[in-house]
Amino acid sequence: MSETLKIGPYEFKSRLLLGTGKFTDLKIQEQAVRVSEAEVLTFAIRRLPIDNPDAPNFLETLDLKKFTLLPNTAGAYTVEEAVRIARLAKASGLCDMIKVEVIGDPRTLLPDPVGTLEATKILVDEGFIVLPYTSDDPILARKLQEAGAAAVMPGASPIGSGQGIVNPNNLRFILEEAKVPIIVDAGIGGPADAALAMELGADGVLLNTAVAGAGDPVLMAEAFKLAVEAGRKGFIAGRIPKKRYASASSPVEGMIE
Repeated sequence: MSETLKIGPYEFKSRLLLGTGKFTDLKIQEQAVRVSEAEVLTFAIRRLPIDNPDAPNFLETLDLKKFTLLPNTAGAYTVEEAVRIARLAKASGLCDMIKVEVIGDPRTLLPDPVGTLEATKILVDEGFIVLPYTSDDPILARKLQEAGAAAVMPGASPIGSGQGIVNPNNLRFILEEAKVPIIVDAGIGGPADAALAMELGADGVLLNTAVAGAGDPVLMAEAFKLAVEAGRKGFIAGRIPKKRYASASSPVEGMIE
């Protein structure tokens, strides 16, 4: 088992990836990022004030030498939009990694499987390190890997819903066939959800709302850091199988009758 998370040419000690939106202010955001010990930060290119240099910019509050930036194409509803946003991110010199999001439905914010696969193929061919956000469909996850995705990011449940992992079996199927890192993304509500994802064998967890929307985002960021670490160690250690009936925890051999 690798002790580090390897995505393309990059290698990270932390398996917690953190989104940077929805925080009430930049100071709380900076504190949450710091205590989380996340090394990868994701953000929507569309929300950066590229055309207004005087507007608040979270990038200015962080020591960017300590992080790898993962721009995303949030807000894209077509392949063309996603590809255009990705190209803008690369032209800005932010990073050669891109999290591809092609949303298929404005109500549920579920990803468009066909559009996600097509955008992934185009951007891989252009030399991007592509991390597609997708549904928990094992077949689609396989096709994204075949298309050259550097990691696959299946949602645990709808974005921002806090429902946790609603279909652990599908996640298990994805993990069984995985040839690249699988990072659970979207729908995580609390530390227990992140720990479960890691216990199932996920390589990492990406979240935003669960921290930014918490009563104490800084404390919650620390809680998630510990949950991801605990879940990973539990997976490596190997949990006991579930049994229908009780099993004595103390051996009966050698006991005085």
